[in-house]
Amino acid sequence: MGEKTIVFYDGDCGFCNYVVGFILKNEKDQRIFFAALNSDFAKKFLTQKTDKIDPNTFYLFDSKVLYTKSTAALKLLSYLKWYWHLLCFFWIFPKFLRDWGYNQIASRRHHLASQSCFLPDVDQRKRFLG
Repeated sequence: MGEKTIVFYDGDCGFCNYVVGFILKNEKDQRIFFAALNSDFAKKFLTQKTDKIDPNTFYLFDSKVLYTKSTAALKLLSYLKWYWHLLCFFWIFPKFLRDWGYNQIASRRHHLASQSCFLPDVDQRKRFLG
């Protein structure tokens, strides 16, 4: 297996856990791996790729590139079922505008969903890197 596609998320955030569950329910195949930002794996991996790990940032590692914020979210669309690709129109907006919108959601994420933890089923557990 070549480079893994990895979603890094805030494991202490209910909204972020909801997003992980959403990805698992809407992915077109089972190619995405997951790592909580506070896991030893994420800390070791991300410190090799970036100077600072920000818990308010969604990270996607894909094809040897680490994407962040709105770019990471838009890159993720290619792994989801076809109808989610309709959101690709957000690429028309400049990165600073997309990231501004991303930051608005990220700053309110703890209020958007109750504090909950996503519990993967037995088959999904092997895709969580810890």
